[in-house]
Amino acid sequence: MKFKKLLIGLACVSFSVSAFAAKNFKANVLYDQKHPFTHYGYLTWADYLKDISGGELNPKVYTGTVLLAANASMQGLRDNVVQVAHHPAIYTPSELPVANAMQELGFNFDNQMAVIAAVSEFSMNNPVQLAEWKKSGMIYLGAYATSPYVLFCRQPINSLADLKGKRIRTAGSTIADWVKQVEGIAVNISSGEMYSGLDRGSLDCASNSPLDLQARSLWEVAPYTVLVPTGVYWSGPEWGFSKKFWTGLTDQEKQWFKEASAYSMANIVVNYKKEDKAAIEFAKGKGNTVSEAPADIQASVEEFRKKSLNDVYDLAANKYKIQNPKETLDDFIGTYNKWVELLKDKNTDSVDDMKALFMANIFDKLPANYGM
Repeated sequence: MKFKKLLIGLACVSFSVSAFAAKNFKANVLYDQKHPFTHYGYLTWADYLKDISGGELNPKVYTGTVLLAANASMQGLRDNVVQVAHHPAIYTPSELPVANAMQELGFNFDNQMAVIAAVSEFSMNNPVQLAEWKKSGMIYLGAYATSPYVLFCRQPINSLADLKGKRIRTAGSTIADWVKQVEGIAVNISSGEMYSGLDRGSLDCASNSPLDLQARSLWEVAPYTVLVPTGVYWSGPEWGFSKKFWTGLTDQEKQWFKEASAYSMANIVVNYKKEDKAAIEFAKGKGNTVSEAPADIQASVEEFRKKSLNDVYDLAANKYKIQNPKETLDDFIGTYNKWVELLKDKNTDSVDDMKALFMANIFDKLPANYGM
């Protein structure tokens, strides 16, 4: 009997130590549970972390604005209200001018996998960007990236002339400048306001990822989708860490977080593309019209891309007050071009292959004192 009690006691002690060893923490993402940045970037990410750590890392994920307002995630990290959070830099432009300046290049890129890799590598290595993260109080550990934005419209868009006078929701000043060039009216509102704007008629078109036809039910208020590439959005961390939390992690725990970032970045892009295709087919099934960009609109985009690459240096210097803007922007452009080449002969539909590539070329190369 005594021996049996001893075994029970040891088992209880073992359970207590194991439970105590688990590192519980809060993670916050501002989108609903169906969005890829939430589902693959946080919910699946949390399960992956628990699995590879054997339960030693135990995140509690908050979605939407239940815990923090959409623009409060960076402050929430600084105050250690949450320990990990998604934060779009567009919400805090005065505090994150470098990240916002880099986003001005988004109109020129359409390779989502290359973007997510390049943004991560640049953001964790470029000294100007690293200094900004340090000042912000966040530790950056991986990117998000949308698929190329398209136009959702209330009326048919069959030519460049049809965009004249149209009120178009945009994200970033570069695409807004393109809208102005084609004599449209750029409207700067959040993606969460697209549906109501289109529904009320205060918007004629909105620019965002194709999956929003289904995810945000835009098919109901915008029956015409034009597949004109108006840029990729990525600004700010998918996983920003509280400095207090990060500096308290062991080397092994940091390694698990790096692996989870590499895996989840790949998972986001692979599934984002699938959801884009599914949403387009869904909208067609509801009777919506989905068309390729008319030739004159596509030509306008390509012409403007060339011009914006020349103008972006002045924009970074004058609007965002970045010192040595050419050196910083060229570093990002070079990193993106490197990843386009690196991915040419790779299976970009394989999450495992992409995770291995991200680990070998980005996360395994981070210094041991990263974020310290």
